[in-house]
Amino acid sequence: MNDDSQILIARLLTHQTLRRDDKLVKRVLSDELFRAEIDARLLACGLKLLDNVYADHVTLALTRTIEPKIFGARDVWQNNNFGLARDGVALLVVLWAQIILPKRERQETHQHADDDQNDMFGTEKPLPRAEDASIGISYKALLSDFGDKLGKKTRMDMNLGTLAKLGFIERRGDFILEGPLLDLMMDTDVLKERIINGALADVFKRAPARLVAVDLDADLSADLSADIGDLPDAGDVDDTTSSDLPH
Repeated sequence: MNDDSQILIARLLTHQTLRRDDKLVKRVLSDELFRAEIDARLLACGLKLLDNVYADHVTLALTRTIEPKIFGARDVWQNNNFGLARDGVALLVVLWAQIILPKRERQETHQHADDDQNDMFGTEKPLPRAEDASIGISYKALLSDFGDKLGKKTRMDMNLGTLAKLGFIERRGDFILEGPLLDLMMDTDVLKERIINGALADVFKRAPARLVAVDLDADLSADLSADIGDLPDAGDVDDTTSSDLPH
């Protein structure tokens, strides 16, 4: 392993996430030979590099083939949901739906958070970074819409604190913003389909075409409550459901 590979992997293991504009991260995302070396070294340890163009950070995760040997080592599957109870997992999914889906819509239309939505030349601009396209949500609005379904204020505050420590969100005053892991550690391909056609189906059907215009109101809380009841507690998930939770 050359020095740069060693340094990059060690920094990712130490810091959990690194920004995409970091010198070595930029290299691993653009240099095929360097990426191949990193991937090979990580694979030998059962790890992989996680990145996507919509996120401002990269991180490491277990490969799918190694997950059963880690989380299935005991009698009960110990899914990789960071020890969150089902109300914590449900809160994480709600935050992902309210922050990431609108952000990706803005990025795909090349709009910054403060851009005029009617800018006809928006698609000619570069893809905005997450921090330029992500808006976040109001804590008061989240508590009002979902407090009763997610354990009320005390429980929600505890879960928000845990999610902040894990790097999924950031708290700035009354606002809850995207953290480094929120758009990396969630299985977007699975979640987006289930969110739009599942718990949030009625909301998306009656909303305008732009996801940014979605208003998650009391009706959404009722739709979501049934799905929350089906979410497993930490440690009670089998390997058939692990891919639907953060990975």
